[in-house]
Amino acid sequence: MFVIMGLSGSGKSTVLRCLNRLIEPTKGQVLIGDEDITEVDKDRLLEMRRKKMSMVFQNFGLFPHRTVSENVQYGLEISGMDKDQRKKKAYEAIEKVGLKGYEEQKPDELSGGMQQRVGLARALANDPEILLMDEAFSALDPLIRADMQDELLELQAEVHKTVVFITHDLDEALKIGDRIAIMKDGYVVQVGTPEEILTNPADDYVKAFVQNVDRTKIITAQAIMRKAPTVQVPKDGPSVAIRNMEKVGVSTTYVVDENRYLKGIVKIDDAIRLKEDGVKDLGEIIISDIEVCGPETPINQLLPKAIEAKYPIAVIEDDSSLLGIVDRATIMAELNENGLDTQKKETKNNEETTTS
Repeated sequence: MFVIMGLSGSGKSTVLRCLNRLIEPTKGQVLIGDEDITEVDKDRLLEMRRKKMSMVFQNFGLFPHRTVSENVQYGLEISGMDKDQRKKKAYEAIEKVGLKGYEEQKPDELSGGMQQRVGLARALANDPEILLMDEAFSALDPLIRADMQDELLELQAEVHKTVVFITHDLDEALKIGDRIAIMKDGYVVQVGTPEEILTNPADDYVKAFVQNVDRTKIITAQAIMRKAPTVQVPKDGPSVAIRNMEKVGVSTTYVVDENRYLKGIVKIDDAIRLKEDGVKDLGEIIISDIEVCGPETPINQLLPKAIEAKYPIAVIEDDSSLLGIVDRATIMAELNENGLDTQKKETKNNEETTTS
């Protein structure tokens, strides 16, 4: 999901409309695969709009005299699809967006959030490769808007579409965007992941955008983790474990297998005892009860774990392969940096208020 964001008049909606030639680009290319949409004729353009990409508007654009099902069927209807087939596809799309049971109701019988879901279902019914969403949730109340953002994320996990999403809301962009482009006065001033935008803003304009964001909700374990000292079983025994720990000056080391799947940790005292007993297998001293997290875990969720954990938190993939570790000091340093930034802003605001 690629988010284009900026203030009103920055050019973000113009860019979106150039992608399907609702606005004719004056120069450049718009490539879908190897095909340049700026060079196709009118018939091919209509076919691409019907089959390759669908647009979801801010104002829903529903026909009030049609039922939910009939609204969702509209694109399939004008493409000439058989009535029974298009009804089946419409019902499938309606179920995907969580509106099963509302197929035969009229739009005015639905809430704003439900109407927006109908607009999304209509776009999905054509099974397009690309969804173009122009301020799709901006007209919704905050709570409904947050629900729709969650719905979109869940839906994307199922359908895996290319989504270009326009918004002026940074929190929305950070929540749903895999990558974000920030625009100003018709120019793209920065493109990056949410984390890159927050931690390395390109200029003062981007800094102004992100200054009030709680970085600890965005910055992830992967961004602050460090390499973990490891030994590999069954290859390595207590002598290797002791040597490795002494070499880097730590008292624990993480144990992985040949696939780097995390098995646990061993402590240097236990390794020394094992060596003295002449045992070469680390298995009996591996401590498996350790805290773990995923690479995308935001650091504000790591703090409770870090407070309770005896050892650094292991960052693992879904298959349990070890990526790195995060210790309490690193988490606290990042939280403290965010807290100091917030404190500075509050102090500045108080000073300005006092002066006024």
